[in-house]
Amino acid sequence: MKIRALTPENHPKASALLRQAFPRSSAEVRLFENLHKNNKDIHEWICIHTNTVIAYIAFTNAYNGSAVCGLHLAPLAVKPEFQNQGIGSELLRFALRQKEIKESTVFVLGDPRFYRKFGFTPCAMPICPFDTDNARFLSLRNTTTSQFTVGYEAEFKT
Repeated sequence: MKIRALTPENHPKASALLRQAFPRSSAEVRLFENLHKNNKDIHEWICIHTNTVIAYIAFTNAYNGSAVCGLHLAPLAVKPEFQNQGIGSELLRFALRQKEIKESTVFVLGDPRFYRKFGFTPCAMPICPFDTDNARFLSLRNTTTSQFTVGYEAEFKT
């Protein structure tokens, strides 16, 4: 198993993985495609096993108004037949060690039981526009004390 930065040649494989990992939702594939189409800044890696992309992780900018205030982790996906084997955890640990990630505040909207294992804590501020009570909104290295609603790239809303 190898972890690599996503390359243009692996773009279709990562898109296919997202379709497989989220079979009841087209939002993740649409987000992936739109972020790439619009040339947004994305930090992203894939996990490859026998020439197959089996996992994907991405980070996009988080905003306080128009100023970047950190990164959003989304999505993290693992091919269904490889789930529950620690591959997503390994990919997340790898990504959190990368310079561009380890020096930033990271926000995630997800299962608190999973993300707490990696040091994420419940986020009181900022407020997540997709989670009215911030129950599933967590952060890493967040020192925000001012009240604001965190911004996402426009592609998250399409």
